[in-house]
Amino acid sequence: MQARRIWTLCLAGLCAGALFSGCSTTTTESRYSQKHDSAPRQAVDAAKFKDVEPRVEPRSRYGNPVSYVVAGKRYYTVSSSQGYRERGIASWYGTKFHGHRTSSGEPYDMYGMSAAHKSLPLPTYARVTNLQNGKSVIVKINDRGPFHDNRLIDLSYAAAARLDILGKGTGMVEVEAIDAAQYVSNQQKPAIAASKPKIAAPAAAPATAAAPAAVRDPSMYLQLGAFSDRDNAERLRTRLASVELPGKIHISEGYASQKRVYRVRIGPLPTVESADTVAQILAGQGMPPPRVVID
Repeated sequence: MQARRIWTLCLAGLCAGALFSGCSTTTTESRYSQKHDSAPRQAVDAAKFKDVEPRVEPRSRYGNPVSYVVAGKRYYTVSSSQGYRERGIASWYGTKFHGHRTSSGEPYDMYGMSAAHKSLPLPTYARVTNLQNGKSVIVKINDRGPFHDNRLIDLSYAAAARLDILGKGTGMVEVEAIDAAQYVSNQQKPAIAASKPKIAAPAAAPATAAAPAAVRDPSMYLQLGAFSDRDNAERLRTRLASVELPGKIHISEGYASQKRVYRVRIGPLPTVESADTVAQILAGQGMPPPRVVID
């Protein structure tokens, strides 16, 4: 949970003509009656919050500029969510924004299954999975944010409750976009006729119920760069060797587009707070914001 709404993106009358050029504004938060965000006073049973049903919808008229600017930083949107899957850190937002307009123009309902994302088209339906406990939900992404370098998605209070990340405020998640047209098509497929004759099979010995798959505790790193030349990776590691960091700097070899790459990473880091601390130290060294990587 964090103060992520320093403006509302391109709503009618606020950023006229900015649909294709992006909008830049420093609108204050006086539109909100609360100074700080919070959860509802009365706890609600998370089981009462049901997944949203994906459906085919037109793109938001106001929520999909090519780019937009927040606090001096430009963000770019993508034209399609097809095949999108990414891991990162999720946060959540609640009472402060309840009832206010989202970037798509819809009112924010903290009891609805919704979310905010910096670049995916509005709306996009997505499955969000908590990598630390295996719980997952389906949400409708209808807002922009979170505007924090180390955050991937901002969840509604309801979605965060279902994923069990309210207490910590953040969680390591995987976000996978859902093809709404395909989802609807699958839901409409006729069931197999019940009258179809069944062929009797010999009784089999009772099977032992399989234990649920164990949830592996994910490892989190901050990636500072990826290079095709190992010497460049070594130079970056050497540059940071004298900086006191709460994590090990190492070079991880891998492949991208079938080419070998050398990734300079810090970690594994035990908590989101430690990742934020490292990011702040790096910013003080003039480094660009690192990328969160969860394996």
